Order: sequence, then C-alpha cells, then structure tokens
Amino acid sequence: MSKHCRLLCAYARGMTLVRLVSFVVLTSGTALAQERQPVAVFELGVAGEQSLTSGSSSSFGPTAAVEFTPIKNWLVIETGVTSLFSHGQTEWDTDFVFKKPFDLSPSVEFEPGIGPFWTHTIGSGRTIDSIGAEAVLDFMFWPTPDRKFGWFLEPSYGYSFSNSHEQSLGVSTGLLIPIP
Repeated sequence: MSKHCRLLCAYARGMTLVRLVSFVVLTSGTALAQERQPVAVFELGVAGEQSLTSGSSSSFGPTAAVEFTPIKNWLVIETGVTSLFSHGQTEWDTDFVFKKPFDLSPSVEFEPGIGPFWTHTIGSGRTIDSIGAEAVLDFMFWPTPDRKFGWFLEPSYGYSFSNSHEQSLGVSTGLLIPIP
C-alpha cells in the first residue's frame, strides 16, 4: 500500500471518529438539556406545630428551606429553619432531612424522609436547646409542565431526645421556587 493511500485511510478513519464523537457529544447535550434539573428548590411558607406531650401547646410561624438532589431519583436532601411562636415563647427549629423522591404523576411528587433536628427555645426566662429526629411526608405540586413554581404540603412528626422527650405533629405549606 502506498504512503498516500495509508494517509488517506488514516484520515478517513480519523474523520469517522471525529464524526462519531461529535454525534455523541451533540446528542448527549440535547438529552441533558431536555432533562435539566434545577440546582436546588427553595421552599418558603408557614408552619404550625402541635405538642403531643404538653397538652394543648401549639405554635405557628414562618419556614424556609432549600433542597437539592445529589442522586437523581434516589436522594433529596433538605435543610431548613422554622420560627415558631406561642404564648410567651419563641422556638427556632433547624432540620436536615434525607428524602426519597417518587413521581406520583407529571405534576405531583412525594418525598418521604427522616433526619435530625435542633431546637432552640426561649421563654419563661430560660433558654433550652435540644436535638431530636423527625419524619416528614413532603408532597410537591407543580401546576405547569415547565415547573417554574409550585407549592408544597409537608406533614411531620418530631421526637426530641431531651429529658422531656417532647413529641409533636407539624405541618408546613408554601411556595416552591426552583433555582436554575
């Protein structure tokens, strides 16, 4: 085989490889653009909590959280803070919840989860800090296919590891704002 023929064959193989690589890159880029997920989802709303161990002690206040998906279809991590106000008492709750996402329909997601929380309570002239665990059932509703906004409903159960072993039921609701 002549030198020119070998060069021409090598050039043709190289061009075929370049075309193949270009095709793969372009089609995977298109697929990635179609499946593009937001970096995170910001939740802003209101929360209420009812104590199960302190009689009729209930509290209400604002809540904010951010969640992100480190493993698609397997793991969502949410961290948030809630301020709860009741009779002469202020409570700051911070949580870190690990959730498993499920798509119930194209516009409804369900994410059950569990994780630790820390509570800082100020009232009656004293300050109490405690840690505990909570379980949540997060329902996310997306009214439009592009998911530019949505709303959530998140019932929860909390158990404090403090001496009083406080137990509570809570619910939060509000807006979902995707962060592109």
